[in-house]
Amino acid sequence: MPAFNFNDTTNFIGKLTLPRIWNGIKVFSSFQLSRLLNKPIQWGLPVSISFEPTTSCNLRCPECPSGLREFTRPTGMLKKDFFRETIDDIHRHLLYLIFYFQGEPYLNPDFLEMVKYASSKKIYTATSTNAHYLTDEAARKTVESGLDRLIISIDGTTQDVYQQYRVGGKLDKVLEGTRNIVKWKKQLNSKTPFIFFQFLVVKPNEHQVEDIKKLAKEIGVDEVRFKTAQVYDFETDPNQLIPANDKFSRYKKTKDGTYIAKNKLANHCWKLWHANVITWDGLVVPCCFDKDAMHQLGNLRTQSFREIWNNSNYKQFRTELMAGRKNIDICSNCSEGVSVWK
Repeated sequence: MPAFNFNDTTNFIGKLTLPRIWNGIKVFSSFQLSRLLNKPIQWGLPVSISFEPTTSCNLRCPECPSGLREFTRPTGMLKKDFFRETIDDIHRHLLYLIFYFQGEPYLNPDFLEMVKYASSKKIYTATSTNAHYLTDEAARKTVESGLDRLIISIDGTTQDVYQQYRVGGKLDKVLEGTRNIVKWKKQLNSKTPFIFFQFLVVKPNEHQVEDIKKLAKEIGVDEVRFKTAQVYDFETDPNQLIPANDKFSRYKKTKDGTYIAKNKLANHCWKLWHANVITWDGLVVPCCFDKDAMHQLGNLRTQSFREIWNNSNYKQFRTELMAGRKNIDICSNCSEGVSVWK
């Protein structure tokens, strides 16, 4: 489990309100009742939502459809007016706002303005970045925006290793951006954002696990977290990404040299009850594994969020999930519950 951080924990608890607590109780109760009765029952609204600032990205990571430019859906930018309208509709019940899905959030010129708006509603905000755009000015504005959590993806401690997964990336830019954030937190005497390095463990970088801990301490990052990599063609692993250390892998090797997923796909999923994803153009999809928005449950351009959350599409998807999760394509390679924390 992640290490306990007093400032981050107390900050998160400070976002709790009676409507959000009551909503969380309803959501959790309906999930447990659904499992007990083996049929989907949904009370309340999502506790957590992922909003996609953009599908654009400056890197070419080998297991990312945004980096590979393999989306069938259009590339675009989340508009701040649309974002505000949605937040105004659901902020009383929403506790956690994840400001990323696909793409690099800082490419959206209105990104920090939207973070600031969500923060003004006392919602806990988090984003994930490759840190290439954390200039001195952007770092100052990030701290001033009220962002609560900043995840910096850094998958190597030397340029030759880093670029093997973060194709097109520059490690020195990542380190410079991180130092800018740390500097402005100190100068503005701010407890936020909580900064952590996220290290996606793959075969090329697994030997640098201890090195990244030392680097984070040297720079002043709050924490390091290790994440297992999702590999689309994991049976044969053509890009040679699955690490040798079984601890950091979502997959295990069989006798014939191929791989199988470690996770057992139980016919329930907490994500479908407490969270969802909204794409930059307003499509509502089940979770972060539906990267190309193939399972569209609604469109916020034509329906309200409450209408979508309880519509027939959502009910049908939850029913299919409980009937046979392995039959749903985005669930077949799902890592829910298999991430590695250290």
